[in-house]
Amino acid sequence: MMSVSTAALVVGLMGALSSGLHGVNGAKGAGSDEAPDFGPNVLIVDPSMPSVQERLNAIFAEQEKGQFNANRHAILFKPGKYDLDVQVGFYTQVLGLGRSPDDVAITGAVRSKAGWMRNRNATCNFWRSVENLSVTPTVEGKANVWAVSQATWLRRVRVKGDLHLWDGGWSSGGFLADCVIDGKVDSGSQQQWMSRNAEWGSWQGGNWNMVFVGTTRPPTGTWQEKAYTVIEKTPIVREKPYLFVDEGGKYAVMVPELDGKGTQGTTWNGKAGSGTPMPIDRFFLARPERDTSASINAALEAGKSLILTPGIYHLEGSIRVTRPGTVVLGLGFATLVPDKGTPAMEIADVDGVTVGGIIFDAGPVASPVLVRVGEAGSRKSHAGDPTFLYDITCRVGGASVGMAETLMTIESANVVGDNLWLWRADHGAGAAWNVNRNRNGLIVNGADVTMYGLFVEHTQEYQTIWNGEGGRVYFYQSEMPYDPPSQEAWSHQGVGGGVRGYASYKVGASVRTHEAWGLGVYCVFRGAAVIADSAFEAPATPGVRLRHMITVRLEGLAGSGIEHVLNDQGASVITSKVAKLE
Repeated sequence: MMSVSTAALVVGLMGALSSGLHGVNGAKGAGSDEAPDFGPNVLIVDPSMPSVQERLNAIFAEQEKGQFNANRHAILFKPGKYDLDVQVGFYTQVLGLGRSPDDVAITGAVRSKAGWMRNRNATCNFWRSVENLSVTPTVEGKANVWAVSQATWLRRVRVKGDLHLWDGGWSSGGFLADCVIDGKVDSGSQQQWMSRNAEWGSWQGGNWNMVFVGTTRPPTGTWQEKAYTVIEKTPIVREKPYLFVDEGGKYAVMVPELDGKGTQGTTWNGKAGSGTPMPIDRFFLARPERDTSASINAALEAGKSLILTPGIYHLEGSIRVTRPGTVVLGLGFATLVPDKGTPAMEIADVDGVTVGGIIFDAGPVASPVLVRVGEAGSRKSHAGDPTFLYDITCRVGGASVGMAETLMTIESANVVGDNLWLWRADHGAGAAWNVNRNRNGLIVNGADVTMYGLFVEHTQEYQTIWNGEGGRVYFYQSEMPYDPPSQEAWSHQGVGGGVRGYASYKVGASVRTHEAWGLGVYCVFRGAAVIADSAFEAPATPGVRLRHMITVRLEGLAGSGIEHVLNDQGASVITSKVAKLE
């Protein structure tokens, strides 16, 4: 980061804002056809551009194996037709700039494979995404291959053919929303998968936990036979905002409308999708080489929304989102690192905030929490205009040594999460029991909070604690920590005496209404032969209902595993591999 004084940055920024300049960081005005200044890590492609395939190949060569590197890329396709093989590596976001996914038509592939790992194992194919385009696959047997795991997504994508969610080896979870697959989806070896508001010709396959919410033609089969959980309609949703270029060549961000009446299928296939366009000059375009939390906060306080261009932002303080209706979007997996032990982002208890596409990385000084939504004791209802969190990663360790007590705390009511991965690293830099310290993943104290696609892994105590009333979770995936050094180090005093380990998912004892569907907790204990007494804890009350739970002992030391699925119910996975509880 440039060593510019905070005072000078703020003064310069406020002067630019008061003089009416658009976008501050070089963005052109609403009447300009020129591209905004998204910085050096954004490649904007149009059909007339030469040597596009070579440039895409160079990005992929840099990112194919770059699991923890510092590079970040966004590739933006203007409307038109392309013949390309777009291979998507780490920290790469591929976006179409049309109003409809069909406006950007790629013939060839937009794919993710795992050739970089032994046995084509895609269980570490993280941090990559495709949004708002169509692809006609002509390679891989004319199927588009998307072999991925956590922190990935397909949104507003049409595949004019088949979609394969594996690459011949294992894959371990992913997220698909507002998409159309004209042919068949083959989930292959996917251990778990979350699909929301999607349409396809047919679905084939299933392993441990496959959840379908608001999809058309969901697969048939029981939970016990096929591990399918089907929810007919999505109860509340606002699709993620997306960048587009209008008919006059002007850039804007479309903010889709809220639907709280129950939806099925996509917002756009054969429909006129509705939403509110925000001109790009309403956004502050942050750049990691020159912006700090002070300059970003000054722009937010002055009324701007925020686009974080690709890169790693080292913060001396928290980014504070305080205005209702603020939109904060990361391009190319923009990454925020709080270097001095503060939260990376604090969102006020206000209506209609949108945050999406960001990695929050713990810094070397322990933060109490990486992302906080609302303030302790928040009681205001936001049912008419909820805050939405899309495609969020919170991470402790892996890329660098980091510590955080909690990854995300939600105090506000009516928050909706849509594809969250909260991860204490099990490999990479600083991944050790006494180094990347992290107690909890998610703590929910707000009422009526909804989650679609919640992944929480490896934290050292309860991974998810849900204290708010009216919570709803559609799909949960969690691995317990691999590395407890002893049973004594990983035990606590519960009701009635000592408890071995910590449940992954805990509903607070005073909660009276909570529902969850499609829940998987897995264990691989390598540091010691430890046991967790249960995977889930919840009060035995009629209003608390957890459906379709599974525990799996993937591997680990002899004598290790999980004793019960829920409280004292369900079989153990200590000498067996899988236990289910309907």
